[in-house]
Amino acid sequence: MMHLIFIAATVAIALAIRVGLAPYCQRRSWWLGCLVVFTAPPLLLLSTAAAIVIMGPRGHAMGTLEGWSSYGIAWATLAAALGSLVSLLAQAWHTLRCIRRQPHRLLLQTPSRLIDTPALYSAQVGLWTPELVVTQGLIDGLDTRHLQAVLAHEQAHRYYRDTFWFFWLGWLQRLSFFLPYSSQLWQELLLLRELRADRWAAARVDPLTLAEALVQVVSAPLAPNFSAGIGGSEQSSRLLRRIDALLAEPAEPPCVGRPLIGVTWGYVTSAAWGLLPLCSIPFHS
Repeated sequence: MMHLIFIAATVAIALAIRVGLAPYCQRRSWWLGCLVVFTAPPLLLLSTAAAIVIMGPRGHAMGTLEGWSSYGIAWATLAAALGSLVSLLAQAWHTLRCIRRQPHRLLLQTPSRLIDTPALYSAQVGLWTPELVVTQGLIDGLDTRHLQAVLAHEQAHRYYRDTFWFFWLGWLQRLSFFLPYSSQLWQELLLLRELRADRWAAARVDPLTLAEALVQVVSAPLAPNFSAGIGGSEQSSRLLRRIDALLAEPAEPPCVGRPLIGVTWGYVTSAAWGLLPLCSIPFHS
């Protein structure tokens, strides 16, 4: 029964983290706090399942004979997680293959893929080295200044490797759908990602121009199958938050050094909290 108690305790801790800390992190729009509260619970569950699988169904932990029930639960959890990951990877690969069939376009000295549709849309597509995707409607609908602002925003997503990191966060979001505040934290992280990209871009282009481009793109009709990015459909409150942030905060100076230092340590911190159950493996015999 020890492993079943282990699983029950992990679920209780995961629920306590979400219920106790999620509202506080959301109210403060705290990037690292939201990240840890979002990722730690599903990572705790996954690492607990992995620890139980590694320890096996037999043996003694603290003098208690283990059974097969917890072992089966652990394997089912890992199988579901792996299946979800394979599904997401297949979707990402299919999307990338479709994008790579589109013609190349050098847009304001920026390599991009052009989609011939009247929708106003731009996004980075891929994982570690994404490709910029723009639509003909975006090129026709914006002048050079506003188009440059949109490209600066998209370059920020590439700089922070948002496509890579949010692929894995999206996987965790799928796995933690049953936990409280999963959807709210996910939406908050998406908004904080856009705010961070806006700040990065505002250090390189006029913030007012970026805000105007944001309003033009977000308010334009969006074709089906197009989603987030600067051209994604957003609630009016989120649009106002982004515009207020652009107009209220002074533009940050360009980042120096390696771009991933801050964001990588944030993800490492989140992962470290979630992998603590693996430390129990050496105490199993």
